[in-house]
Amino acid sequence: MIREPSSPVDPAALALQALGWVLSDGDRAERFLGLTGLTPDELRAGLGDPAMLGAVLDFLANHEADLVNAAFALDISPETLIAARKELS
Repeated sequence: MIREPSSPVDPAALALQALGWVLSDGDRAERFLGLTGLTPDELRAGLGDPAMLGAVLDFLANHEADLVNAAFALDISPETLIAARKELS
C-alpha cells in the first residue's frame, strides 16, 4: 500500500531520495547521465541545485516504468514525485 505523506514533502529531499534510487542500478545510472548530459562531478556539485534536482525528477517523469518503480521503492505515489518536480521549478 502506498502511503501519502501526512505532512508536506520537502521536494529537494524527495529528489535526493529519487536520485539515490536512480543511481542504485548501474544501467539506469548510465542512462540518467547520458540523457541529462551530467558528469558524476557535476552531479555531486549540483546536489543542492533545484535545477539539477529537477532533472532527476524529469528523468523519472519521462519514463513511466522508472517513475512507477521509484515511487514504489520510496513508498509514495508517482503523483507525489511529479508534484515535487513542479515545486522545484
